[in-house]
This record gives sequence, C-alpha cells and structure tokens, in this order.
Amino acid sequence: MRITVIVPTYNEAENLPRLVSALFALPLDLTILIVDDNSPDGTGRIADELAAAHSGKVDVLHRPGKQGLRSAYLTGFRQALEAGAEAIAQMDADFSHDPAELARMAARLETCDVTLGSRYVPGGSVDDRWPLWRKELSAFGNFYARTILGFPLRDVTTGYRLWRRETLLGMPLERIRANGYIFLVEMAYMAYSLEYRFGEVPIYFADRRWGKSKMSFKIQLEAALRVWLVRWAYRDLRAKGRAARVQITGR
Repeated sequence: MRITVIVPTYNEAENLPRLVSALFALPLDLTILIVDDNSPDGTGRIADELAAAHSGKVDVLHRPGKQGLRSAYLTGFRQALEAGAEAIAQMDADFSHDPAELARMAARLETCDVTLGSRYVPGGSVDDRWPLWRKELSAFGNFYARTILGFPLRDVTTGYRLWRRETLLGMPLERIRANGYIFLVEMAYMAYSLEYRFGEVPIYFADRRWGKSKMSFKIQLEAALRVWLVRWAYRDLRAKGRAARVQITGR
C-alpha cells in the first residue's frame, strides 16, 4: 500500500527532521508531503533540504502565509491523490502523534475505510504530564462534539488519521467550511454521514517536546460554535444513511 503522509507545518524546524527520520524507519511504503505556511523559523528551508536528501520521497508545498488547517489538508489531499497515493495519512509535526502507530493504523485499514488514532478507546490515553484540568477539558471537548453529532466513535477530534484513496474520492470535500481543529470533526462527520467504515486504534497522545502549541482560545471557541453548524450542514447526507448506519470496526 502506497501511503502519503501529509504534514502541515508552521514553525516546526526542531521537529521536522526527527519526524521524517522516524517515518522512513517504518516498514511501510511511504512518501511525505510537507505543507509549510511560510514559517519564520526556517521550516520551509529545512523541508526543501529533506526533499533533496530523499529525492522522490519527500515533497514540499510552500504557501505564502498561515492559511489554516483546512486548506493545508485539502490542498495536500488533491496533490496526493493526483500522484496516485493508495492511502493518505494526517498527522501533526510535533510528535504528539507517535509515527510508529502508523503501521498499526495501516494494518487496520485493510478492514475499514478510515482509521483513527484514538485517545479514548481502551489502551489509548493522553500525556501523563497533563494537569487534571487539561485532561478533563480534552475529554469534554470530544464528548461535546460526539453528543451533538450523535457519533458512535470514541475520538472525533483526533488529528491522527489514515484514509483509503477511494474514501476521500467519494467525499464532497469542497463542502467543508470549518478551520482549526473543528475541521477534523467536520471531515469525520461527513464520512460518518456517508456510511464509511471506521476503525479506531488506541494511541498515546504526547504533549509536544519542542516548539510552541498552535491551540488558542479562538480555535476552541470556533469549535464549540461550529459543531452545531456541522450538524445542520450535512442533514442531507444523514437522511441518506438512516436505513443503514455506518459499521464501526475494531472495538
């Protein structure tokens, strides 16, 4: 299975070389697509150096500035699909998503349409160093979205995902409007509404060791409000799926 890993970056100069090395150490047929939003710390230059060192295995998309998670991934999906990727992974550059888990996610993809790296299935967890309030906030944000949207999935806000080519081609991605991490919820809900099969693989979500977090109050507020709009926007897709709900695998 030819997998393209899409990695959006903004100020990830410390993490990117380590991440590329870790990914290429996996027993998988991988290419990496780095989408950099003109990082002032030189991430784009480092990405170009990695592309030169791994000719044909690393590609770089340079964008003029910060344009958001949605456009980074949607642009990356288009390029990866055009290049013939059989599966496409989404992951953060900061090692909060353990690259080693991608092998298990790829194995699970044999029996489903999209695999989620889940913090909230048995065996999954978040960083041990997080204070209790942060763990509760993370769990509540996921519970809030799951409840409003009626998801049977356990982790709908995870950013660690692996999609089959055919799944992405079957989704009207041009309809997605959310940015920030609510984009991840909206995309999962679209797939759920279209009755695609999900698998959830337990992961340990580690806090970043290098660099600065991109999470902000503005992003959290958008997520809380946008989730209601997501439910309304895809009522037509939900209507088509009432007779046969999506099959959830891997519980």
